[in-house]
Parts: sequence; C-alpha cells; structure tokens
Amino acid sequence: MIRRREVITLLGGAAVAWPVVARAQRSDRMRRIGMLIPQAADDPESQARVAAFAQGLQEAGWVSGRNVQIEYRWGAGDADRVRQYASELVALAPDVIVTSGGSTVPPLLQVTRTVPIVFVNVADPVGGGLVDSLSRPGGNATGFVQFEYSLAGKWLELLKQIVPGITRAAVLRDPALIAGIGTFAVLQAVAPTLGVEVVPANVRDGRDIERAVEASARTPNGGMMVTGSALAVFHRNLIVRLAAEHKLPVVYYRRLFVTGGGLISYGPDLDDQFRKAAGYVDRIFKGESPADLPVQNPTKYELVINLKTAKTLGLVVPPPLLARADEVIE
Repeated sequence: MIRRREVITLLGGAAVAWPVVARAQRSDRMRRIGMLIPQAADDPESQARVAAFAQGLQEAGWVSGRNVQIEYRWGAGDADRVRQYASELVALAPDVIVTSGGSTVPPLLQVTRTVPIVFVNVADPVGGGLVDSLSRPGGNATGFVQFEYSLAGKWLELLKQIVPGITRAAVLRDPALIAGIGTFAVLQAVAPTLGVEVVPANVRDGRDIERAVEASARTPNGGMMVTGSALAVFHRNLIVRLAAEHKLPVVYYRRLFVTGGGLISYGPDLDDQFRKAAGYVDRIFKGESPADLPVQNPTKYELVINLKTAKTLGLVVPPPLLARADEVIE
C-alpha cells in the first residue's frame, strides 16, 4: 500500500505526541459528550474516526477521564437501534452530542432541540431540514457536510476514465436519504456529456444490494457508483464481494471500500472532519452556540485506487489517473 500524502497516526502514541495544553480557563466540572455512531463498535474505520476526534479534543486540552467523559453508542446499521440510542444519550443530559451520517441527526433532533449537536459526514443538512442555512444554522445542530452534490459528477468521470467503453451505470442509493436523490440529479445532468446512461438502484437491505449488483453486471458495458449512506457502509463487504464475483467496475464515495478490495474511490477525508468536530465541541464548551457556528464543507479529498482489483477486472488504470492518486493499493 502506497500513501501519497503523509497521514497522521491516530492511535499509537497520541498521548505522548500531543501535550495537554489548557487553551482556555477550565471549569472543574467534568464535561460529558454523547457520541452516536451508526456503524458497529468493532468497525475499524469508525474506530479510526473516533481516534481522530479524541486527538482533536486532546489538542484543545480535553482528555477523556480527566476533564471530559464520552458516552458511546453504536448503531450497527440498525435504524431502530439508532433511534433508541438517540433517546438514551439525550436522557444523559450531555453538554454536547457528536454524531456521524445523515441517518443519526434526525432521530436526535426528534428528541431534543436544546442539547448541542455536532455532526460530521452529513449530506445537504439544509435540504434535509437539519439547519436553517450553512452560514447560520439557527438551531441546536451544526457541523460538517459530507460533500457537495457536484462531487458525484467526478465519480462518473472516473468510471469513464477507467472503463472507457462504459455506456450504462447503476447508481446504488438508499431512497430514504436525500443524498441519494441529490447525487442522482447531478449524475443525470453530467451523464449525456460522457455518453453514459445512469439508472437508479434503490436498496434497503442486503437482498436489494445483491439484486442491484447482479442486474448491473448483466448489462453490457455496465458499471456502478455507490452513493453515501450508512446502509452502504454497513454492507460494504457484501458490495465489494459481489462486484468482484460479477467482474463489475464500481466507483465508491469513500476510501474504506477500496481498502477492503473495491476498485476506486473519491471523497472527503473523514478523519479531518472528526478532528474539526472536536474543535467545534471545544468552542461549545467555551460558551458558543451551535446556532452561530457555520456548517462547513470538506476541504480535503482523497483519490484511492486498488491496482490489484483493477488487474483482476482486466482494467488498465491510465497513467495520468494513477499519478493523481493519493493512495495506490498494490
């Protein structure tokens, strides 16, 4: 595995590398953070995100067990469990709740309009009714956007670059999420200029995913793009395995699909978002209101290519595309 950019070590040695510096006058009161993550507790990517958040907190002078306590809840891809944990965390009366993904914020807002919420990895928080505007959220929630919908056009361009003969691409999406609708609209606008027809593949569970991949694989000169959702992350191993079995080229929106054997991904650096979320938590601890903290768009993106998978699919990655990659897996 070749990293094209220097990455920050998240876990090992963090306590040694960053001295605890009190950047503001601290209260003796132990602060409490509720953390609601839609994935399972043993998910390595989610653990990396949590470690990045802890690093950000420590850089701001907050150390778990010393002056802050973190209550974790893991949804494991179960919407009912997420709703239950949202209520549990609010009942604990934390100083702030940190959460990830568009499936977790609405349940939290249903049970509280007062506890500050900092979200990451959320698509279109304005369209989803989570905030009034990006510049002035106006309520008790703020945070970091997953990506702008225009990014979806880049996925189709990448698919066309790596499979020049492609003429039809399925868009795997969770129809319950506004992100799936927004990204598909962008893809429909871009597709004619690339000579590709895009078709929606709405999925709600693993069986739907199996049918969608199999149907796309039967289409001559076909391919697929996977849009952002907790459902896709939870079933990522299934999606990657089916794509390999059916020799289907797939472009993903997150790196973790490609490190798990997927072909190619382009999307935001979520470690960076979680570190920045810690900065917002620090500001809320100091008295600022989430209503006045602007929702931020991503500033760091990463292109990841799995050369081993490309070879298995019989694809040759164009040298210019390879040169632009932030990470190449061989």
